[in-house]
Amino acid sequence: MSKKYAMFIVALFCVFLGAFFVANAVTPDRDFSPMENRALAQSPQLTVDGLTSGRFMEDFEAYVTDQFALRDRWIALKAGAEYASGKRENNGVYICDQHTLIARFDPPANDRARQLIDKNFGYVDAFAGLCPVPVYFSLIPGKVSIWAQRLPDGAPNDDEGAYLLRGAQSAARWIDVNTALASHKDEPIFYRTDHHWTSLGAYYGYRALVEQMGLEPVALDAFTPTVVSDQFYGTTFSTSGVRWIDPDVMEIYVPQEAATVTNHFSQTDVRENQPLYNMARLQDKDKYSMFLDGNKPLTVVKSNVAPAGSPRLMLIRDSFADCLAPFLCYNFSEIHLVDPRYYKTSMAQYAKDNAIDQVLVLYSVDNFVHEGNLFVLSMAAK
Repeated sequence: MSKKYAMFIVALFCVFLGAFFVANAVTPDRDFSPMENRALAQSPQLTVDGLTSGRFMEDFEAYVTDQFALRDRWIALKAGAEYASGKRENNGVYICDQHTLIARFDPPANDRARQLIDKNFGYVDAFAGLCPVPVYFSLIPGKVSIWAQRLPDGAPNDDEGAYLLRGAQSAARWIDVNTALASHKDEPIFYRTDHHWTSLGAYYGYRALVEQMGLEPVALDAFTPTVVSDQFYGTTFSTSGVRWIDPDVMEIYVPQEAATVTNHFSQTDVRENQPLYNMARLQDKDKYSMFLDGNKPLTVVKSNVAPAGSPRLMLIRDSFADCLAPFLCYNFSEIHLVDPRYYKTSMAQYAKDNAIDQVLVLYSVDNFVHEGNLFVLSMAAK
């Protein structure tokens, strides 16, 4: 390499660094990344304690990483380059057959994580003894299990089946939805770019749930699916950095007029006569929040289609229940959806105070093993 050529390369590199520095300086900070669907780190405050503890440098590094210019494009370029080199995983997401993205399901990282899982199963058992009405329990397997045939060869994952077997031994009344989902694995029962089940997957879950609760489900052919979006990119897409996957199609099966909703955002912020589907949410990146207007501490769905005298259901849940609830309107007069992340009170007392007839604890396997708020299940009624 000649001296002139070496100097040219050095100068070119310096120009690149300078341009990048200027671009970062003039680009305004962002609070939120719609593409990644998460809040971005902000400039940390300089303090003596932060400097001496090293926390300032850690926070500043996170800030620079989150706020550099053209971040989304660089992430996509990195993912594309690694995929071209043969890598089939990025940021804990497998790039799978049939344009599918599947998040890796890892085993517990340490003793604390294993203890949390033990505690969560114990909380369900305790709740079954505390609650004055029958308590049902079910765990929803994810794409990593149901669509395992789409995974890259040799992709390492923990076994969700072990947690399903453990759930079947619960003191609560176990409901198996795994068999129903597995028997329809060749159908679009999950979103390819998101971790949730689709409305079709939720229907098969609904049918398995109500049948094992002794009720009669509505037949699938009684519904007319309606496409509400063909441009849905979900949370797995956001995490992966992959940007060449086709979007998902979103459908609803249950008509809007099947129920009315009361959303409890807090004790003082209660909004009545809300719709099953907030169609305005389809303009957002997080289109899945269209169902019941997303997660809240408490949502009460009052059915307009359930037979007279239908029971009231309390559903202790994660976000998978948002698109399940419309189907449940055909078998329950009311569905009280409680999210323990935000609603910190005795669940047994709530069931007693609201004349609940049956309770269902329903989580995806992945959410259940990481959920840190199920201790509320062990709080006794007064």
